[in-house]
Order: sequence, then structure tokens, then C-alpha cells
Amino acid sequence: MAYALFCQDSKISRAFPTKADVWKHATDNGLVVDESSDEENPKPKRVLDKDYVIRECAADSAETHSPTATDIELPLPS
Repeated sequence: MAYALFCQDSKISRAFPTKADVWKHATDNGLVVDESSDEENPKPKRVLDKDYVIRECAADSAETHSPTATDIELPLPS
């Protein structure tokens, strides 16, 4: 199974083989933020920006996505 980045139920990235690959893609595009954790653990937690989630999806077909193509720029949440 592949994984992709979704925003409000729309797939907005290509399919990646692992969740870690999607996290890297989201980080590279500025969609990962630090969230304050509880008082006992002051270290911030890295989370996806509002409205973004990683979900399982079907792998992209060769016609849909070329491995050498660049991804579209991701929209920032409003």
C-alpha cells in the first residue's frame, strides 16, 4: 500500500511507498509544525499543519506520475 498527503479529503501529493517519505515531502514543503506538548514533556511534537493528513492510497500509475516529474506546489491552509 502507498501513502499520500491529503487536505480536506483531496489527495494533494503523489503516492509514496512509506509514511516516512510523505513526512519528508510535507516537511520539505513547510507543512510540518511544532506543537507544544504537555508540561511534563517540554519537547515540542512535530505534527502536520492544520487540515493535512497522511492516508493510505492506491499507488500512482506510470501514466499519472513520472518518477522524474516534480510535484505540484502544495496549497497552504486558509
